[in-house]
Amino acid sequence: MLKTLTLAALTATVAFAPLMATAQSKTETVEATLKADAPGPQISRHIYGQFSEHLGLGVYEGIWVGEDSTIPNTRGIRNDVVAALKAIKMPVVRWPGGCFADEYHWRDGIGERSKRPARKNNWWGGTPETNAFGTHEFFDFVEQVGSEAYISINVGSSTPKEMREWIEYMTSPGTDDLANERRANGRDAPFKVPYIGIGNESWGCGGNMTPEYYADEYRRFSAFFHKGSDNPALRIASGSNADDVNWTDVLTKNAGRFMDGISLHYYTLPTNNWTTKGPATNFPVEQWNSTFYQTTQMDQILKDHIAAMDKNDPQKRIGLYVDEWGTWYDVEKGTNPGHLYQQNTLRDGIVAAANFNIFHRYTERVKMTNIAQTINVLQAMILTDKEKMALTPTYYAYKMYVPFQDATPLPVEVNAPTLTAGKDKDGKDKTYPAFNVSAAKAKDGKTYVGVANMDADKGYKISLDLGTLKAKKVTGDVLTATKLDAHNIPGQKEVVTTTSFKGGKIAGGKLTLDVPAKSVVVVAVE
Repeated sequence: MLKTLTLAALTATVAFAPLMATAQSKTETVEATLKADAPGPQISRHIYGQFSEHLGLGVYEGIWVGEDSTIPNTRGIRNDVVAALKAIKMPVVRWPGGCFADEYHWRDGIGERSKRPARKNNWWGGTPETNAFGTHEFFDFVEQVGSEAYISINVGSSTPKEMREWIEYMTSPGTDDLANERRANGRDAPFKVPYIGIGNESWGCGGNMTPEYYADEYRRFSAFFHKGSDNPALRIASGSNADDVNWTDVLTKNAGRFMDGISLHYYTLPTNNWTTKGPATNFPVEQWNSTFYQTTQMDQILKDHIAAMDKNDPQKRIGLYVDEWGTWYDVEKGTNPGHLYQQNTLRDGIVAAANFNIFHRYTERVKMTNIAQTINVLQAMILTDKEKMALTPTYYAYKMYVPFQDATPLPVEVNAPTLTAGKDKDGKDKTYPAFNVSAAKAKDGKTYVGVANMDADKGYKISLDLGTLKAKKVTGDVLTATKLDAHNIPGQKEVVTTTSFKGGKIAGGKLTLDVPAKSVVVVAVE
């Protein structure tokens, strides 16, 4: 019989090298300019969205423990998780998938729990799906957190009729049978459903479709969507995988007038190899560099997809929804390979911040992003081990960037030094910026500046000319650690968390930030 280990024990028993950065070089000064008089379109708070799929311990244990659990809960939903997500003002959560969504039938998850059918989760480890967490439980979770719902509709193995009936069940205020069935199941008022995704990864696990075929399927489903006062949800089409711009081009050309948004999925793999992705901890320093090279490709990927959208939608009506992104490593040893459980280190926190700074550049099109995933799966905010919980470095990056939600972006001009991550297949250096920066005027009247320093060895003194912005005071936080793979373990004292940033000053109309190596810094200027 195999010995069963807890997730904390699995992490603790893996011997990992310190992964210390090399001795830091002399801090380099880099000049930058803030364009306070050239604001861009608002940074939607939904850019800080989450994704929770029925996958591994993402929902069961991560969110749902049941009403009879000894883990403190409200109607079966973990109190500690709700409190943590409220603290980062989680604006929206996508559910139930992912690949799971295109095998999900909503009627399995309503009614008396003891009578709900058990299914096999074919996509993720063959784990039994009890359906204890269904439509009503999901909306209870959303409402407890104070968030919004983004529902993924089954296109791959379902019908427009099933879509229409689920939407009517959720949203109808009338006396029709579906609305009355919802009431009989305990919910009188309609649920609020502001976002509905029509299919997921239709190019892959959602049906292995061509863009032309999916465009026709999307048009067919949208004909029965019945968008209106009862169902005002934005319709999000299943978009491209990474750099497949042709999918975006064909779909927005053939079905653009029927959609309000189109999705995009891009994951960061240190090796860029789906067979051997690289470990979450105890990784070679070369994989620190390759991780940041891969993640900063997000910038060019967004540019390319936006260019295709601009061609077919010059009015810029259709939003771009990056509703799956984040790091993807090899699973932790001893865990179910289909559950995608991975540790979350300082590297991940900086990856998150680097992507925030990229998203802020494209707010005219990028209206939502959803990191994969909220709890216990891939680049998670939270890791649990039964009753124990850990907040990850990624969580802390999200918390630091809360002021950017619904803020007005202010351009920052800076030429960061470049780093290299080996050579590409043509022998050219794979380069990426040592750091990136974004700034915004927040709703509290303060201007915030966020920096993601991806350099493992070197700090930078950033001298930011504030231009027309008059400021006298700077305060903020920093996220860093000694080890490159520093991480938090459920039930143990935190190793990675934010501390007060003391490296900022304002003089002569300039903000100087002494940013340490391998760090995230966010400051408020007033």
